Amino acid sequence: MTFKYNNPSHSKKVVSAVLAGMMALSAGGAALAAEATDAGQSQTTAVSNTAAPTGLFSDIKAGYWAEKHVYKLAYQGILLGEKGLFRPGDAVTQQEAVTMAIRFMNKQDQLNDTSAAALPTTMEVGNYFKPYVALALELGLIDKTEEEAVDVSKTSWGQKPATREWITKLLIRSLNKDAEAKAQNNQSTSFADNASISDGSKGYINLAVSLDLAKGVDGNKFNPTGSVTRAQLATFFSRGESLTDTAYPNTYTGYVTGLEEGRITMIVDGKLTNFAVNSNTPYFTKDSETRSPQANVQLYTKVQVVGSAGNASYVEVIDATPQVETVEGTFARSLSGNKIGVFVGENYETFGYDESTAFIDQNGTAIKLSDITADSTIEVQRETFSADKKTVVIRVKSGIVNKSDTGVIAEVVTSGKTIKLVTTAGTTEQYTYSDNLMIRYQDRILTLAELKPGSAVKYTVRDSVLQTIELSQGVEQSVRGTLVEIGGNQSTLTFKREGGSLEAKLLVEKPEVIINGIQDASLNDLITDATNGDQVELTLNAEDRVTRIQVIGRQMEPMNGASVVSYNAKTKVLTVLDSNKKPFVFTLDEKTKLDYNSTKPTMAGLESLLSEGRKLDLTYVGTRALSVKVVYKYEGTISNIDTSNRKISLLSGNQTVTVPYTIAPTVEMYNKSGASLTDLKIGDNVTVTLGANQDYIQKIALKSVAQFEITGIETNGRIRVKSDLLTSQFYFDQATLTGESGQTLTASQLTVGNLINVTFEGITPKAVQVVKRTLAEVTSVDATSVTLKLFNGQSETVPVSGPVKVIKSGSTLTTLGSLTVGDRVEMTKDTDNSTRFRVMTILSKQFWSYDGVGNQILVKRETTTDTNYRFALGTGVYVHQGDNTLSVQSLRDNDNIVLYLLNNIVMEIQKQ
Repeated sequence: MTFKYNNPSHSKKVVSAVLAGMMALSAGGAALAAEATDAGQSQTTAVSNTAAPTGLFSDIKAGYWAEKHVYKLAYQGILLGEKGLFRPGDAVTQQEAVTMAIRFMNKQDQLNDTSAAALPTTMEVGNYFKPYVALALELGLIDKTEEEAVDVSKTSWGQKPATREWITKLLIRSLNKDAEAKAQNNQSTSFADNASISDGSKGYINLAVSLDLAKGVDGNKFNPTGSVTRAQLATFFSRGESLTDTAYPNTYTGYVTGLEEGRITMIVDGKLTNFAVNSNTPYFTKDSETRSPQANVQLYTKVQVVGSAGNASYVEVIDATPQVETVEGTFARSLSGNKIGVFVGENYETFGYDESTAFIDQNGTAIKLSDITADSTIEVQRETFSADKKTVVIRVKSGIVNKSDTGVIAEVVTSGKTIKLVTTAGTTEQYTYSDNLMIRYQDRILTLAELKPGSAVKYTVRDSVLQTIELSQGVEQSVRGTLVEIGGNQSTLTFKREGGSLEAKLLVEKPEVIINGIQDASLNDLITDATNGDQVELTLNAEDRVTRIQVIGRQMEPMNGASVVSYNAKTKVLTVLDSNKKPFVFTLDEKTKLDYNSTKPTMAGLESLLSEGRKLDLTYVGTRALSVKVVYKYEGTISNIDTSNRKISLLSGNQTVTVPYTIAPTVEMYNKSGASLTDLKIGDNVTVTLGANQDYIQKIALKSVAQFEITGIETNGRIRVKSDLLTSQFYFDQATLTGESGQTLTASQLTVGNLINVTFEGITPKAVQVVKRTLAEVTSVDATSVTLKLFNGQSETVPVSGPVKVIKSGSTLTTLGSLTVGDRVEMTKDTDNSTRFRVMTILSKQFWSYDGVGNQILVKRETTTDTNYRFALGTGVYVHQGDNTLSVQSLRDNDNIVLYLLNNIVMEIQKQ
């Protein structure tokens, strides 16, 4: 059997709220342990001397799965800790479980030390627990005959771990269903381990199952001897409160009537009650285990507050639905005595209001009662949780508006045909519009799509409907068409709009050009043609000038593997045969893109290579050559290495290319000097560079990917990196740079500390991509996901599929189970796309000083020979105490700190 609760990391131990609700969790050390006895129990202070905590338990962190329940009960005084610890994973004993039940039932006032002295000698318990156990016997929560028969030869009755079977009986009896349970004792349970369940417990278990209080664990077993932890019991008890009408200490349930900075006002038992709140006040909702934003507390919702002396220590939204009713009618007039007259249907009714009643118009803007005109449709909202049914809001739902005004467009909602504006007076208005809405800028008629938020406008409204909008200045807009011509001085552009009209536009000085596959594209990369030009989307600014040109389609044709027949340098006419020996004639011009084995290709350099038989790859539109590439290399995967006949075959695209070599070609591999053909294998992705005559292999460069952390960036295009503890450097001037999401970056956007994947062609970097790097604490882990608490305090559950690498204590493991709750990790994607977790090293130290120049901290030496006392700080090191973020400068001499290090760099400092 499993008691049902929502703990993701304990999915096999789910505990029902009702069953659990019968438990009251006693204190950990101080309230759990009794005074010293012959049984060897430890001496502790009395319960009255151990107050409920005013801060967090150090072993219950923000985001812990049972945090909500532990702290609610702690502030109610039901849970107590010892020396700032709660010990959530400890098992609960029988004497503790009995104490829980008595406290939950709020029967402490019936405790009697005299009756405690009469406990059976076999039921040995700590002195503190004796009155609770004696009362439990009186109330029938435990059976004296049953308990006297328990084997106590190895441990005392009170110290025995409370098993699931035993707790089930205790709780069913707490529900006053003992007779009902006994009536079912002659029935077997449906669990596979039914034979392991004692006959005297089967009826209780059957009843718990029928009440949906319990169900089986793996293999449909009850596991009668299983134990329950303190955190689980805290959760059960907390949830059980909603199923009783017992009044608990310092606990107030009511409806929110006021929300101000630092204060919540509620009606509790018909009386107004104020509670002070601050940034440390935890907020929760009834249906969630995790903390909730303060904004989730809304007026007129049902809320529970735990606190004392007017201070809220815990706030939980019990019902998020505002307890208000709405009456709609037609406003008649204002009456004396703070009342208004309203026609509701055919009936005339009056409604009162006071200084706290809000008057708003249809746009949510505050107005005065005198602003409401007769015959306006209004809504009167009244709270429903008190007999007074106080009016809280009077809202104008619709009133006739005729006006002209100026303002700024805030939002255009085409689905609802509404436009929201902010007037020059600062108020927000919203109006509907019809298909007849006229939008213009100067003498140009605009479409609704060109009406952008932020536009300054003058507008007119008639009968509450927008009639005209006139822009005070131009707006950015987008148009699409075919690119026909770029002016000779590159200051104008001619295009054919979708629909057929030819238009010319002025260009800004340096318009942005976006062409997929071309980095840092310019106007010279565009294809202009009356019929086959680039399909483009143009962005026009407020002055109607082109600021951005994005190519969204090209009609060019490719031709790979063509052979030169002839080339005329005067006419720039090139004749080729395609791979099927079909002839084609193309014309080259100053816009033709050139590519051969040179970093700065020129037309003269290309022409010297266009001899008969030369292999080319081309792109063209009609007879115009858009690009000409002299084939000097092939890219693909190795399909065969024939050392006997000295040739290598590649699968390049959809074709196999076989290239011979005369002498063993140079082989380049990243991180391996002196590589040769024997280092290559079938399936390797390579670039094969040809000799000057395209007839043999000159060099083979293996394509590979490696991951680094940037340690330095130089202005000459060189980057310093490290991988693990090895450092190196390379130039990236020939590489494309992209961010975490694939967006194009410039070198200036790279920063020290970035994790990057570098794609090498041999030893030359061709691509650099920034890798997302998440530093966090593991708060939960199962077979398919990890829940992390990020350094910003947010919690994130990350589903993990595919290969996993956990690098921990020098070993690389391959399962998520290798992670432990509390581990600090760096989560990234490795070069093979596997999810990688690097677990940080932990050191406990005493702070000495901070070296701002070297960005290091110094800690106290443990011995005079200790040299491990200076630590470098990582970029953005997270310094905190609990959930409070600190600066490293705030640390003081002798502060106890915990360091979390990655490759000997401090990523997190936790002040104790």
